[in-house]
Amino acid sequence: MNEPLRLMTPLSDEDVRRLRAGDRALLSGVVYTGRDAAHKRLFELLQAGEELPVDLRGQVIYYVGPTPAKPGRVIGSAGPTTSGRMDAYAPALIAYGLRGMIGKGLRSQPVIDAMTEHGAVYFGATGGAAALLARKIVSCEIVAYEDLGTEAIRRLVVDDLPVTVINDAYGGDFYREGVKAYERSPGGA
Repeated sequence: MNEPLRLMTPLSDEDVRRLRAGDRALLSGVVYTGRDAAHKRLFELLQAGEELPVDLRGQVIYYVGPTPAKPGRVIGSAGPTTSGRMDAYAPALIAYGLRGMIGKGLRSQPVIDAMTEHGAVYFGATGGAAALLARKIVSCEIVAYEDLGTEAIRRLVVDDLPVTVINDAYGGDFYREGVKAYERSPGGA
């Protein structure tokens, strides 16, 4: 198995274009958090032609609502949430310049189309490993929508956060390709 790629945020177009579905990566740098309620507000600002509270161009959003930090930690458990809940808003953010998203689960065709049109990537993070993923987060601060509590937008600094490319900028889909490979295998369906 190949070594994971090392990526530093913000992601450049070159970073995004070299990634392929199935690639493993270790992500370092700034990552923003955001879930449904924050995405709805961001989408509404874009629709109104207003400035976003954080510049997401070139950035990565982690679909997470972390738990409160225990003493001595910068963040509580920080596992991915289901990405499909953001699908109504993601194409507009991708068109704005968002280059990466981290979550779990399938993405809709409009999100995949936006990724191929504008050059973005969707990473999967391991669900069920929230406490382990939290150890890769070096700092955490709320930067917008504090009134949303756990769904506020946070600025995280991550160090070697392990992710897998699920959807690449070329329409590649690791989940669908995996199912096809399984169906072709001797023990498959």
